[in-house]
Amino acid sequence: MTTCSWATKTPRDLDYHDHEWGVPVFEDHKHFEMLTLESAQSGLSWSTILAKREGYLEAFHQFDIEKVAKMGEADVERLVQFTGIVRHRQKIASTINNASAIQTIQKEFGSFSHYIWSFVDYSPLAHERASLKDVPGKTDLSNTIAKDLKKRGFKFLGTTTVYAYLQAIGMVNDHVVSCPQHTKTARLQGEVKKHKP
Repeated sequence: MTTCSWATKTPRDLDYHDHEWGVPVFEDHKHFEMLTLESAQSGLSWSTILAKREGYLEAFHQFDIEKVAKMGEADVERLVQFTGIVRHRQKIASTINNASAIQTIQKEFGSFSHYIWSFVDYSPLAHERASLKDVPGKTDLSNTIAKDLKKRGFKFLGTTTVYAYLQAIGMVNDHVVSCPQHTKTARLQGEVKKHKP
């Protein structure tokens, strides 16, 4: 059995791969965290973002959506100087903006989790990828979700970033078939229907 090659660079990468990547997520603050981290990763390596994960938790109140939504320009200026995260002004501002956008969705759908899982009717997409070369950078699903998120005011979440997010939250299983986590993840995804309202 061979672990997905992208996860073998550092022990941190491997731990994330083995315990989080592809595991279904239903808590709104966790969705917010993964949206933020995947957005921050744009143009950088995932290893870089994982190394700064604690910094992001500190900077954005453990991804408390209500608290982040109340942050303002002074917080942006402060975080631009904070070395614990990627100091990209637009990405920092978009995180605050996206917290407010999530709140709007929560009011409409009851939770952000219900909104995002409704795109697949709580039925994760099970893939049989032979190698990383078979994993696309985007799909029709990520195109549809990215377009809807943009319409709802989200920023820095294009279709490629959205697809990476869908992989992270378990909406799709893109562990290669030779990876020990492929079967484990598939088993967890089989339980998703139980969370449907």
